[in-house]
Amino acid sequence: MYTNNKLAKSIRLALMFGAASMAFSGTAAAQNQEEEPVEELEEEVQERIQVTGSRIRRTDMEGAVPVTVIDREAIDLSGDMSVSDIIRNTTFNSAGSFRPQSGSSAQGVSQVSLRGLGASRTLVLVDGRRLTMSPSTGSSQDLNSIPIGAVERIEILSDGASAIYGSDAIGGVINVITRKDYNGAQLTLGEGEVSVPSEGGDREQGSILFGSSDAKTSLLGGVSWNKREIVYENAYPWVQPGASIFGANFFAVEDTYAFQGIPGACAEDNFYIDGGLCRYNFNATNANEASSANESLFLKGTHQINNDWMFYANASVAETVSFGRYAPVPDSNFYYGDALTTPADSFNNPTNPDAWFYDPNNPDAVAYDPAIGDNAPVYLWHRFAAVGNRDSTVTNKSEDLLVGFEGMIGDQAIDFGYRRVRNNTADIGRGYLAANFAWDSINNFNPGYCEDGTFDAASCRTGYNIQSPSSNPEQVLAGSNVTISRISDFDIDEYYANTAFDVMSTDAGMIQGFLGFEHRQERYSDQYDSQSEAGLVGGSAGNSAGGTRQVNAAFFEVLVPVTYDFELNFAGRYDSYSDFGSNFAPKVSFKWSVTEDIIWRGSWGQGFRAPSLDILTQKTSFSADSVNDPTTCTLLAGDPAKPCQISAYYQANADLGAEESDQISTGLAMNVTEQISFAIDYYDIEITNRIRQFGSQALINRELAGDPVPAGLGVIRNADGVITRINAGYGNEGTLETSGLDFNLRANWDFGSMGALSQNLQVSHVLDYKIDGGRDTVGDLGFPQQRANFNNDYSFGDWTFAYNLNYIGDTARETIAGVQLGSVGSWVTHDFQVNYATQWDSQLTLGVQNAFEKLPELVPYGGRDYNYNLYNGWGRVFYVRFQQNF
Repeated sequence: MYTNNKLAKSIRLALMFGAASMAFSGTAAAQNQEEEPVEELEEEVQERIQVTGSRIRRTDMEGAVPVTVIDREAIDLSGDMSVSDIIRNTTFNSAGSFRPQSGSSAQGVSQVSLRGLGASRTLVLVDGRRLTMSPSTGSSQDLNSIPIGAVERIEILSDGASAIYGSDAIGGVINVITRKDYNGAQLTLGEGEVSVPSEGGDREQGSILFGSSDAKTSLLGGVSWNKREIVYENAYPWVQPGASIFGANFFAVEDTYAFQGIPGACAEDNFYIDGGLCRYNFNATNANEASSANESLFLKGTHQINNDWMFYANASVAETVSFGRYAPVPDSNFYYGDALTTPADSFNNPTNPDAWFYDPNNPDAVAYDPAIGDNAPVYLWHRFAAVGNRDSTVTNKSEDLLVGFEGMIGDQAIDFGYRRVRNNTADIGRGYLAANFAWDSINNFNPGYCEDGTFDAASCRTGYNIQSPSSNPEQVLAGSNVTISRISDFDIDEYYANTAFDVMSTDAGMIQGFLGFEHRQERYSDQYDSQSEAGLVGGSAGNSAGGTRQVNAAFFEVLVPVTYDFELNFAGRYDSYSDFGSNFAPKVSFKWSVTEDIIWRGSWGQGFRAPSLDILTQKTSFSADSVNDPTTCTLLAGDPAKPCQISAYYQANADLGAEESDQISTGLAMNVTEQISFAIDYYDIEITNRIRQFGSQALINRELAGDPVPAGLGVIRNADGVITRINAGYGNEGTLETSGLDFNLRANWDFGSMGALSQNLQVSHVLDYKIDGGRDTVGDLGFPQQRANFNNDYSFGDWTFAYNLNYIGDTARETIAGVQLGSVGSWVTHDFQVNYATQWDSQLTLGVQNAFEKLPELVPYGGRDYNYNLYNGWGRVFYVRFQQNF
């Protein structure tokens, strides 16, 4: 039975942690219960609690910054089977974010992008300590490394917090709180099945949790796992054949991009003729979503040494394995310079009348047509289907150990400890191309002409037959096929110490203070195999990076009650980085209890984002970039209007500095009645000195226009004005401005013997989003103005029924010359769930997400059929879960 007592407790917890919440007074809350005396409730809420966004523990339940909490019950009611899905589906993930996808260098990684500002401007914490950067990216954190079975709740601070937590906390902070104080054991098993892909996409989850404690010692541990099957592109009903120019096509060296199909070379599987070109259907073999399998082991313990001191330790080991498949290697000898250009006399040159395509000894010969052009060197654009699909297996491993002590020295609360994190990623790719060997084999192919002028395909044939991949010599296929590797590590060693204390008592209350220090050493290594690093592997690219940095930080926070109803909070943090410099981030916030039921809050603060180690330590890589520059191209191409290739060097920028931000927020939280509360919060963020990448053409355009070039980068010319070198890479420049509103409405209804209903509406509305003072891009394709979630759960006896509505607003279909045209309709899905608690202390759950099978509108985005980061193509997802408590 859902008693009044339980309802009153749920209201207090919702108000304690909700973004829209404010604390009922003891009297107001007591009116909603029959069994708990007012005195007991008032005594209960005197315990100090700490919520994300502040280091100071408070006796009241609502702070000066907006915090949304997703508790364990809400996690279970969502039907999601991973932490990444839960966080990515919140309204604060305004424009969507990266999720596991086949063919990406970060295929097993899942991210979150609060306010649409990017994953590198969103800080993720686990139990208040920052989650390590993913070795796959070097600049963002991987939500897949967090086991869902270990999570107690998720707190989302939708305000900047660099003054509290340091770098990256510009868009907001997500703090995943793991379970504690658990006695007993729990087994959870679940499975889910999708409706739309004809194969793949099904998922499963499970966890085993155990805990025990006595007067001095507590221990909690468990294992957690979840899996999701791979989904191939051709399993979707809407998929059309891919249309890649990398099929069997060419153009003459002197006639750039005037493509023609190679005669008679389009008969193999998945190749097809499109007009005069031979294209390849890459959708026949591609995987859309990579498989993902996460397994983790976690352990937490505390031991009360004496009345004043406690020892604590947390340890976790996690491994995520993902598998992705991409179509066979597309490549062109256009990318490799003169050495691999197909010469005029090559038997694989379509302009050569003596080419194998036209030879009578070829049973599939076609007639030579002089209209194909003069016999001249050509560039070939080919899909190396004979080498096979590109398969990538990525294994992410994480080991995290934290040990520390909490205690009292006099009236000061002390906390200090050490944390050791070891993250490793191994990315092994098969089916890639040894480019030099393969192109040399193509260019020097001999169909069987012997030195004495006779023809013997068995004895005199050499090289690679581009027209009949199935008949390639074994030694050619073996020499062309290469396995690549990328081994990455991101390690942290961290020491921390802090103290919380009461400064002095005033008529308005106690002034509280907090001081802390952190020392962190980061080590990053991203090592590609030597062939890929040298640019000798077709279908693969990458450049190694690696280095270390030390970060020392000192921070403070002071809570000052000015009157009984009004308080100020001052915070500041100084971070010193060994590799780029230092930063000080201040913050001031206030909370005014206008009445017992109304709170007005606000804050101003500055934030920063340090340049990440992958950018600061990248090795210099050469690139023969094709650019438009009249002076240079007059010499190199003979025509100022034609593109020409120059020498570009992408390198680490020693002058790169941190991004900086200014943020303000203000909001109102109110208890409308004993059952209903709401809050509305406004935010405004301005980011300056944005960290962004500048390519060769962008730098040329800036120089020609007389615009400033970011420090550390530049175009180098000789005395005649001809470009001799371009130093490209990352630099600081420009601004990003955004503002918006968050609205939250909560209601809790007690129907006595008829049960209880809890409702929560969360809406995020983006007011504007501008880059470098330009137009407002809110409403462009991929950036909806609103996201909303409406969650309802009704409890009656042993039954709980849940209904969730998820809304993503409409966007323009395209934007031309700053004008938004067409419309991609809003995305609304409906989730249902029913839970039954048995008499054997177990629970059975049946549910369906997207019950009415809403499918994404097919508008190409980011190289896919729809916006893969914002929507999903799983259709209806049925799931079942069983939980047994012991």
